[in-house]
Amino acid sequence: MHVLVSVFRLILVIFLGNVLITLHSQDLYYDQVVKIDSVDSPADIIRKAAHLVPSARQATWQELEFTLFIHFGMNTFTNREWGVKGTSPALFNPLELDACQWATTAKMAGAKLLILVVKHHDGFCLWPSKYTDYSVKKSPWKEGKGDVVAEVEKACKEAGIKLGIYLSPWDMNSSLYGTDKYNDYFKNQLTELLTNYGAIDEVWFDGACGEGSNGKRQVYDWQGYYKIIRKFQPQAVITVMGPDVRWIGTESGYGRETEWSIVPLTAAMTDKIGLQSKHAENQDGIFIPPVNLMEEDLGSRTKIIKASALIWYPSEVDVSIRPGWFYHPEQDSLVKNPQKLVDIWYSSVGRNSVLLLNIPPDNRGLINESDVSALSGMRKILDATFDKDLSQKGMVINTDSVVYLELPEPVTFDRIMLQENFRNGQRVEDFSVEIWKGSNWIEVIRGTTIGYKRLLRVNPVTTSRVRLRIIESRDQAEIRSFKLFKAPTGK
Repeated sequence: MHVLVSVFRLILVIFLGNVLITLHSQDLYYDQVVKIDSVDSPADIIRKAAHLVPSARQATWQELEFTLFIHFGMNTFTNREWGVKGTSPALFNPLELDACQWATTAKMAGAKLLILVVKHHDGFCLWPSKYTDYSVKKSPWKEGKGDVVAEVEKACKEAGIKLGIYLSPWDMNSSLYGTDKYNDYFKNQLTELLTNYGAIDEVWFDGACGEGSNGKRQVYDWQGYYKIIRKFQPQAVITVMGPDVRWIGTESGYGRETEWSIVPLTAAMTDKIGLQSKHAENQDGIFIPPVNLMEEDLGSRTKIIKASALIWYPSEVDVSIRPGWFYHPEQDSLVKNPQKLVDIWYSSVGRNSVLLLNIPPDNRGLINESDVSALSGMRKILDATFDKDLSQKGMVINTDSVVYLELPEPVTFDRIMLQENFRNGQRVEDFSVEIWKGSNWIEVIRGTTIGYKRLLRVNPVTTSRVRLRIIESRDQAEIRSFKLFKAPTGK
């Protein structure tokens, strides 16, 4: 979540080959992958990439577009970013905790899912786990009878928002950490969370693996964790250290200009994990691709034609509304302003990714007024921009490689929304948006990938004829949306 966690995550992403050695290949089946055969030509590989599609859970997740992270726990009361072992549960006492305020704030901002940090690296649990005393049941909050997870689950349900959980595998407090017994402990806690709190639609695993109270590090049973999630919450995506959703590679809020949901596997990794064809029986197994997520190019033709297999692995862009991930009172004046949040929106949701924005409640147990104000301002700008589709009354003419918008009268626009029918694959590699001016087509903007959604900002132009020209595509492009909008002046 902060620099050190990012380092842990990056190290694990780069060296995941070592992690996967311990896995059992017979369990490794999944439905969002295609194997490259030795006889496949480059054209065959490109065609396979064009027809690779997301799993149902991945597609549903992608359509959420915007989700919130809630970092809240012991660090909120110690004013730390990085917890330490042995912090007394007596410090946890959010006297005004209001999960409904969290959920209604999320709703107001337009978020479709809220991910609660139920246990961070310090090991303190926001629910009364029967497997440890280091939890809310030993705190003065509600005389030890409170359950933050239950309150958040209820509030999300009432607000019509989905719920996700972040459960840290690293645990500074548990005396079992660093032993085989810890994996059983962790799986027991995971089972508690997945069976006692209704539908869980995202499980977020960080890759941090530090020392426990005994000075040892843990060998995580990722495969065992995944099996529990698939058993009890099969609709949930498993994020970052998991098979469904990948980390974007930074915590800046900004995705790549060219973002492919399809990434390659090397021959060595394909052989190591015993990868089967997408047509094999789907057993919802494990997968963490061995790609350096910091690279600018993850899925171009140059990358995929060297692959042994391809997998659909979409990106989530995480960022905090504040400099820190947990609440710190000295940062109340450092909350990102609405204009910055809107810029992040265009650079995440608008670049074929899902935005995960962290909003940390303060030590009262409330989302601070500064954060609420910034979210409200962001939402007002987005609504004012996208509530009116200026192309709605136009005629759409679709040819093999060009989509025309013929409007009944000239309109002035400076925002463009493009969408592929991503459930049938991601195909567009190079496109141009052009307007008719005088007697010629004039290019307004040129781009690369579209995917689920591409949002483009241009200087205001006025015309009654616009076209989207597909310059290069992996197969016939399926354009789902081509819309025009006008942002408020100065926004």
